[in-house]
Amino acid sequence: MNNKDFIAALSAKEGLNTRNTQMLVNHLIAEMTEQLEEGNSLFVKDFGQFDVKKRLERVVISPSGQRMLVPPKLVLGFKPSSNMKGRMQKGGEV
Repeated sequence: MNNKDFIAALSAKEGLNTRNTQMLVNHLIAEMTEQLEEGNSLFVKDFGQFDVKKRLERVVISPSGQRMLVPPKLVLGFKPSSNMKGRMQKGGEV
C-alpha cells in the first residue's frame, strides 16, 4: 500500500476528505519525527514503542578481508506491543 492508497482508505473509514486526512497524517509524522530527533521514546497504545538507540563505532571485515571502521550512529528501533504481536500471529484478526 502506498501513501495515496493509505490516505484514501483512512479518509473513507473516518468520513473525512482526503486533503484533511493528508494534513493530519503529515502533522502526526512531523510530531513523531520531532520527538524522536530530541531523543524521546514514543509509545503508541496497541501498536508499539519507537525509540532511538546509539550504535557504537565498530570494526567490520569486508568480504575481501579488509578491516573497516564503522562510525557511531543513531538508529530507530521499534518494539511492537503484545496486542500487535498477538494480532499478527493470528493473521491480522482481532
